[in-house]
Amino acid sequence: MTWYLPFTSMEFFFLLLFGVLYGGYLYRIKLLARQFSQKANSIWIKAIIRSVYMALLVVALLGPSFGAMTKEIRTNGKDVFLAVDLSQSMKAVDVSPSRLEKVKLELHDFIYNTNADRVGLIGFSSEAFVLSPLTYDQSALELFVQSMNTNLAPPEAAQVTPVLQLAQQKFQDSETSRELERSKILIIFSDGETFGENTQAAAKALLNQGVRVYCVGIGTYTGGKIPVGRTFKKDADGQTVLTKLEPEVLKRVAQSTEGNYFEINQTISEMPRLLSAVNAVKSELRQTKVVEVAANKYLYPLLAALLLIALDVLWTLQVLRI
Repeated sequence: MTWYLPFTSMEFFFLLLFGVLYGGYLYRIKLLARQFSQKANSIWIKAIIRSVYMALLVVALLGPSFGAMTKEIRTNGKDVFLAVDLSQSMKAVDVSPSRLEKVKLELHDFIYNTNADRVGLIGFSSEAFVLSPLTYDQSALELFVQSMNTNLAPPEAAQVTPVLQLAQQKFQDSETSRELERSKILIIFSDGETFGENTQAAAKALLNQGVRVYCVGIGTYTGGKIPVGRTFKKDADGQTVLTKLEPEVLKRVAQSTEGNYFEINQTISEMPRLLSAVNAVKSELRQTKVVEVAANKYLYPLLAALLLIALDVLWTLQVLRI
C-alpha cells in the first residue's frame, strides 16, 4: 500500500494535541468519579470510538492507495513545419518592410496562437534545409524565425520540390514506434516566382503520407524592386529587375494535398484565415492503451469515520450518576 501524502509533523502534532486534550478530559472524569465513589468505566467505550474515528480521519487525509484501477490513455497531436522562401526576391519591398520581414512578423503571432503541439522551421531557395526541428519550445523557434535572412540560402531561384521532399522525409523520420501519430501540416511562404517545375510527384507523396500543405503567397501582382546596397538589382541589360507574385504553383500544390492557398500583400493579410484553418485540423488519434494505476481509497476510512462520529453523537452513555 502506498500513500498519496506523506505523514508529516502537522499530522503528528494534530494527533498529539488530540491525545493530550482528550487524555486530560479522561483524567478529569476519573477524578470526579473517584470523588463520588464510582468507576465510570463506560467512558472508555466513547474514548475508543473517538480515538478510532480520529485515526481514520488522519488516514483518509493521507490518502491510502492500494489495489489497482485501469485508466485509458489517449495519445494524439499535431505537427507543423513552416517553410520560408529565402531567395533574393524575398527582399523585395512591394510589401513593407520587405517580403521576408513581413513573413517574420506574421510568424510571431502564428507561433504563439497555433494549437499545434510541435512546430519546425525550414528555409529554402534552390535547396531546402532545416533551421529548427519540430519542437515544443516556442521561444527557441521564435529565435530561429527572427534570425532568418536571404544569406542563409543559395542565391539561385527558389524551387518548391526540395521543400516537399524534405518535409516528407522529416515527417517520416518522426514516425517511430514510440512516437504519436500526429496530424501533419506543411505551410510554405513564398512569392512563387520562377519555380518552373513539376511538383506533382512530390505533392502526391505528401498526400499519401497524410500531410496537408497550405501555401501563402507573399508579394503583389504589380511587383517590387529588390534592394542591392543603395540601389536595386538589375538584369544583364541594365534594367531594374521587377519581381512579382506568381501564385500558380503554390495554388496547385495546396489543392493537390487538400490544403488551401492564402495571400499576404501590402493591403491585406490572410494569416488569420490560415491560423483558423490550421487550428481546425483535428489532431490524429494513434492509439489508446489501458494502464493500471494505484487507486486512492481515502473514501473508505472517511465513510467509516463519519459513521463512528454519527454513532458518537446519537449514542448517549451515562458516565457518572449524581
